[in-house]
Amino acid sequence: MNGKPDKRQFLSQVPPNLRGALWILGGVVLFSVMSVFIKYLGPSLGSSTIAFFRALFGFMVILPFALSTGLTGIKTDRPVLHLFRGLLGTSAMICGIYAVTHLALADAIALSFTRPLFLIVFAVLFLGEVVRIRRWAATAVGFVGVLIMIRPGGDIDVATWIALLGAMLVAATFVTVKKLSATERPSLMMFYFGIISISVTLVPALVDWHEPTSTELLMLAGAGIFGVTGQLCVVRGLKVGEATAVAPFDYARIIFAAAIGYWLFGEVPDVWTGVGAAVIIAASLYIAHREARRKKLEDLNNVAQLSEDWSKPA
Repeated sequence: MNGKPDKRQFLSQVPPNLRGALWILGGVVLFSVMSVFIKYLGPSLGSSTIAFFRALFGFMVILPFALSTGLTGIKTDRPVLHLFRGLLGTSAMICGIYAVTHLALADAIALSFTRPLFLIVFAVLFLGEVVRIRRWAATAVGFVGVLIMIRPGGDIDVATWIALLGAMLVAATFVTVKKLSATERPSLMMFYFGIISISVTLVPALVDWHEPTSTELLMLAGAGIFGVTGQLCVVRGLKVGEATAVAPFDYARIIFAAAIGYWLFGEVPDVWTGVGAAVIIAASLYIAHREARRKKLEDLNNVAQLSEDWSKPA
């Protein structure tokens, strides 16, 4: 009509997997900036104070979306599971902040990629999923990558164990989110997570309170906002594109982390960090590939069964 190109029409012509990959890369950039803020703030404010403000500012971002349908939209019949998910997610967040503060960025990010390995174990224990030998083998290989990174035999940094604990808690959080997603909207889950995480982090933040300066407060706000918007980008990317096509782009975080760590903090990852991270990523990608293949087979079987049912005489 007015001669201007329609943005929505242009985006609809972009292949879905490319759009999904761009959303994932957007999330990678936002998470990387968030990690820089946390790394800078950690020595002066401490993990508990950062976690509180991360939860507070993140909740402020999601609140308008949660309340878009009015107060009736935040009612839930599953408060206990929301509480459990909130406790797990908040603990994981605190562990992640501690790891980023006390480890080299590349090490902290690489160790966070172990969450799919823990997720396999939790899916079997709590979701009743059947995992065959190939995915178990890939999981074992992934944990070998962890051993390569941390090189047990001497004293292992406490922050390394906390990073692994955080990855395990993230995997446990995914299990509870999967159960909640059957009845709850994403914005509702994030709404209750915000309330719980603020409540849980408030007490330790007050006990070990560090008054942030105006600059630090802006960085805390940035960490909260970028963290939530990064999550939304990842969710959007996985929704638009196929998981096996777009999820690998999330591993670009290790490249960003290594570059930022070297450029801003003078951190130089050693060879074993690179080798271990490569093994972990390869194992995780194989698990994702097998999971997607299993799901496609299940969908084909369901379609075949439906066709068979329709073809039967009445």
